[in-house]
Amino acid sequence: MKSIEKIIEDIISSNHVVLFMKGTSKFPLCGFSGKAVRILFDCGISDIFTVNVLEDEDLRQAIKDYSNWPTIPQLYIDGEFIGGVDIMSELYETGELKNLLNKK
Repeated sequence: MKSIEKIIEDIISSNHVVLFMKGTSKFPLCGFSGKAVRILFDCGISDIFTVNVLEDEDLRQAIKDYSNWPTIPQLYIDGEFIGGVDIMSELYETGELKNLLNKK
């Protein structure tokens, strides 16, 4: 059986945009996750790979340990940890987030 860290690594490395969040992109279950999804949609990203951390308490804690970041949501682009919704908001406002998302 794969370790939870290996599962996280596999998800992050095999998807362009990954958002660990509460709920799904169609039905966010907290305001911060909803804002993160809206920001990504506003940047023209519709193929977000989301992971609902509410479905697995072990995963919810493991992603915080993995990134050394205490909050959810967490955004990864091309395998790189970007940050939470506060950092996403700042990068969105400067236009840098759209550049990161469209590098491919």
